[in-house]
Amino acid sequence: MMRTRARRGEGEHLRDEILAAGTRLLVETGDAEAVTIRAVAREVGVTPPAIYLHFPDKAALILAICNSTFEALDEHIEAAVAGIEDPLEALAARGAAYVRFGLENPEHYRVLFMTRPLATEAVNFEDAKPGVFQHHFDAVSRAYAAGALPEATDLLTAAIFLWSGVHGITSLLIAKPGFPWPPIEPLVDAILATLISGLRAS
Repeated sequence: MMRTRARRGEGEHLRDEILAAGTRLLVETGDAEAVTIRAVAREVGVTPPAIYLHFPDKAALILAICNSTFEALDEHIEAAVAGIEDPLEALAARGAAYVRFGLENPEHYRVLFMTRPLATEAVNFEDAKPGVFQHHFDAVSRAYAAGALPEATDLLTAAIFLWSGVHGITSLLIAKPGFPWPPIEPLVDAILATLISGLRAS
């Protein structure tokens, strides 16, 4: 059924409904290609032109979904480290939360980190909200300020080093679910311990 024309002031509510519908399609189909303007319009109960009032094209819609996913990832990680005072323990907890979120939201993770930038002149994929990495960088900085990392540590390199490690195992677990992985949680803990040990030794 098609919904009636939105009343004045309801535009933002419709935009939220569009994002929610796009997210549902992404999760249910496991395929970003299924998140088309027509499919989302059908899910919401509007005509495709109503979608274009809020998003100029599919790439913009996918990017908005990704931005909301970045926000959810950020909130998930920050909740996982709340109350942890030891800076190195906090880095390990952040990494474990990152992997856990990726495994719980595999298609979102593929779109965010495992695909080429979306091809569009109107939208730059790198415009996605930077909060997650900034908070990660800040956590590395706190570890450095506390004296937990060597004086010669380059903070940006250290942050990328840790991110590369957790991204690598997250991507492999998503891309190769049939591989005979050992128990995931101890595996992730061991990887994080090795990464953090490497930073301290550097």
